[in-house]
Amino acid sequence: MAVDRTPVLKRCRSLGMEPMYLGIDKKSNRKSARANKKVSEYGLQLREKQKAKFIYGVLEKPFRNLFAKAEQQKGLTGPNLMTLLELRLDNIIFRMGFARTRREARQIVDHKHVLVNGKSVNIPSYEVKAGDKIEIREKSKSLQRYKDIMEATEGHLVPGWLNVNRETLSGEVVDRPTREQIDVPVNETLIVELYSK
Repeated sequence: MAVDRTPVLKRCRSLGMEPMYLGIDKKSNRKSARANKKVSEYGLQLREKQKAKFIYGVLEKPFRNLFAKAEQQKGLTGPNLMTLLELRLDNIIFRMGFARTRREARQIVDHKHVLVNGKSVNIPSYEVKAGDKIEIREKSKSLQRYKDIMEATEGHLVPGWLNVNRETLSGEVVDRPTREQIDVPVNETLIVELYSK
């Protein structure tokens, strides 16, 4: 299995983004060496794609597949792509506050701690639909890990398109998110331009 092992703060610095979008509270004091260099149009488009891939933890081939799927859906490709990324199971676990970071959410899904509509799902890229009920399985709820996570994610805002019950570690996807509800600093128009070349 391919894994991106780049140090997170270093990657955030090179992409010019805040680590808080990944659920990380640390901050880097260093400045990127390329901070003041002029970037070409292609460079800007590539950076936006890399940003989206890094935030959601998606590698190139699955990202390209998601883009192709977004193109086939009705509406604009860019917002469709962002919605598909947002509806990944690992991202939903992160958004619900059942994990501190998306990487941790991915691991929780991988270890079969998550039930979707009562069935165990261990595929982080599983596409959740509106109306799906998601919960941490009964056996895992008593683990110290979840007590620590719930403590750490206490003040996190849950998006309006999700309904969460922190006591029972369960929630529901009320609706598909719109682009306005997705607070990720990615300009998806540049990604569309990059792929349409």
